[in-house]
Amino acid sequence: MESCIFCRIARHETPAYMIAEDADTCCFLDIAMDAEGHMLIIPKKHVSSLLDCDEETLGHVLQMVKRVADHCTRCGYGGVNLLNASGTCAGQSVPHFHMHLLPRKSGDGMDTWPTLPGTSTPLLDVYNKLKME
Repeated sequence: MESCIFCRIARHETPAYMIAEDADTCCFLDIAMDAEGHMLIIPKKHVSSLLDCDEETLGHVLQMVKRVADHCTRCGYGGVNLLNASGTCAGQSVPHFHMHLLPRKSGDGMDTWPTLPGTSTPLLDVYNKLKME
């Protein structure tokens, strides 16, 4: 897609701090600078979100996620967080599928696990709604 910022980064038309790249995916630093090493992993093929991502493309993205996560541990980080928002109601701000990867160190002060509001819907009702046949 011509106007997509992530597509332009993948085509090297927009500069980025590229951490890793292969034929199908790339990983670059997030310019927000909100956390040390915050990276985005994207498919080079334009896919709007996880919800419309084909299995082959998703497989390529997850392979890059694993490759970068392993690299982070070799660089001295103790773990990683993966974050994804699919759809505007979930907070997706760029309409190109991407995974956020946050390298973590013990005591880094980041609380990346959300505090959830809870639900009064009975668990059985949720199960019946969501179970796959």
